Amino acid sequence: MNAPHLPAFADWLQIERGYSPHTVECYSRDVIEFFQSIKKKITTEEISREHVGTYISSLYLINTGSSVARKMSALRTFFRYCLRQGHISIDPLAGIAGPKRSRHIPTYLTVDEVFSLLEEPKKKDRFFLRDKAIMELIYSTGMRVSETVATDLADADFSAELIKVKGKGRKERLVPFGSTAGETLQLWLPERNRLIADRITRGDEPEREALFLNNRGTRLTVRSVERMVAGYGLRAGIAVRVTPHALRHSFATHLLEMGMDLRMVQELLGHASLSTTQQYTHLNLEHLTKVYDDAHPQAKKRGDKEE
Repeated sequence: MNAPHLPAFADWLQIERGYSPHTVECYSRDVIEFFQSIKKKITTEEISREHVGTYISSLYLINTGSSVARKMSALRTFFRYCLRQGHISIDPLAGIAGPKRSRHIPTYLTVDEVFSLLEEPKKKDRFFLRDKAIMELIYSTGMRVSETVATDLADADFSAELIKVKGKGRKERLVPFGSTAGETLQLWLPERNRLIADRITRGDEPEREALFLNNRGTRLTVRSVERMVAGYGLRAGIAVRVTPHALRHSFATHLLEMGMDLRMVQELLGHASLSTTQQYTHLNLEHLTKVYDDAHPQAKKRGDKEE
């Protein structure tokens, strides 16, 4: 059974909202699943809160809280789209609360652990210059691993030390990358050019635009970067499993510990909502107390006097 208005909804997600094909497919599947649960063919205008409530209650029997939340997000987006288009007059999901999701604090590294990780690529490693450049770039910019592998050489402005990041929903942002990352990237470029030349010699078309290439002269994948970072983390003796996201999280954490404004960190990370960035504010109590004492006019006891 197909859901009414689904093709137009899918086009709107991809074209207007800039969602990835994978996300569009997942949202479409969730909407179809909802309409199939009703057991009879109805229009969107006929959907009631009872239909939605019964469906959501059934989800809890076979799904985790995060899965229920994702399916509700798909439905919420679909109904809001239908409301804007005039297909429905009332949002049947309005006021229905989703499951409480436990806050997951991603892994992050200490400054010493980051330095240890960045020093781990050695000349004995086939692509030590590339690997070091990738990790330096992620840590100095907070880029997502997907954004890192999607970066083209033309996106990097070495004189201004800025990089154009192509983020989620086709949103672009400019992020500074610092002199250390810039120098490491410059060292990688001659080897990158050799990989392109070798691929041309073999008669294959290289990916000339990509900043980071594999041994075949094609764009590096997310999975390859994840394996590479995890491997260096093990060699560095870091107790936690090191991922590209751990580097991104470390970038945000260390900036916040140095006193950077949360909204500035939000802009650098490319978060649409400040609430997403707030997941990174797990600074230790001692640090928070010090910041409070230094900044808040009422922090000192009334009886205390400055000398």
